[in-house]
Amino acid sequence: MKSLWLVLVVTLLVATVVLPNARPFASASTKASPDTLRQMEAEFMKATAERGSQGYLSYYADDAVEVPNGAPLIQGKTNIAKTMGFLDQKDNHLTWTPVGADISASGDLGYTYGNYEFRSRDKDGKPVVDHGKYTSIWKKQKDGSWKVVLDMGNGSPEPAQ
Repeated sequence: MKSLWLVLVVTLLVATVVLPNARPFASASTKASPDTLRQMEAEFMKATAERGSQGYLSYYADDAVEVPNGAPLIQGKTNIAKTMGFLDQKDNHLTWTPVGADISASGDLGYTYGNYEFRSRDKDGKPVVDHGKYTSIWKKQKDGSWKVVLDMGNGSPEPAQ
């Protein structure tokens, strides 16, 4: 009987030390990585190509901030939406390529940066191509989704071939 009590006491001690520090098995497989954000960027761009401004804005958090090139910052998804109608015009095509990405140690904040290209037509119908760089800050939301909370870009000369 004493040995049974000893086994129970030892088991209880081990459980009180080990279990509070144990991590659920699923957390290792669901932890975000820079590749998670690269994949999100690809989905973000696809949604923009398919659904214009609505697809683009579906990746923004409600409290997002846009820092446009040469213009005042725009706070809030509702206000940003007022400036994104150009994505709905058939001759306008925005594409971008992430060059780098990283995730915070806590796994709930990350960033991507890279190059973009915007193709449009001028008032005479001639093709115009603008190039630039961008940085997006991503934040994991309460529902587990990732949304852009800060986005900025600036124009650049055409990339070297």
